[in-house]
Amino acid sequence: MAAARALRRVLDFLYLAGGVIAAVFLILILVIIVLQMLARWTGQVFPGATDYAGYCMAGASFFAFAYALNHGAHIRVSLLLSALGRRRRWAELWCFAIGTLITSWMAWYAVKGTYVSWRWKELSQGLDATPIWIPQLSMSAGTILLAVAFWDHLVRLVFTGDHGITTDLVDQSHAE
Repeated sequence: MAAARALRRVLDFLYLAGGVIAAVFLILILVIIVLQMLARWTGQVFPGATDYAGYCMAGASFFAFAYALNHGAHIRVSLLLSALGRRRRWAELWCFAIGTLITSWMAWYAVKGTYVSWRWKELSQGLDATPIWIPQLSMSAGTILLAVAFWDHLVRLVFTGDHGITTDLVDQSHAE
């Protein structure tokens, strides 16, 4: 039981870390935009600024996925699931199983694509010529984290009957 609590703390820390990293990427987008504005006002050029902002947006999105899933912020079919009554558990098992399979597949191919980009020394097509595997790392890491979160919630649902998502907007509205 102590090992399960320790694993739970590690997983919750990873989801929180993903959320924090996503927030840092959002701040970086702001910094890049401000720097680009300053460069434009002073007659300078900030090569690759839009590319870097795009890389940060991808990083913010992919790192936030697991955090959002863990906090019930993803769009779910809660209204339909609530209407299923006692069959809700089977529908949730189905949804989490499909989600787990899809995100595991996505994680596999994200890592594979990043490796191929590194192996072939692919460069971005912008002015900066960034090795494309560098921004792809955030996509791969975020997708792996999302797959881990889906596996976590699926296993919790199978063994405890509760998926462990902390905030469900439909359940909150019924509580009020």
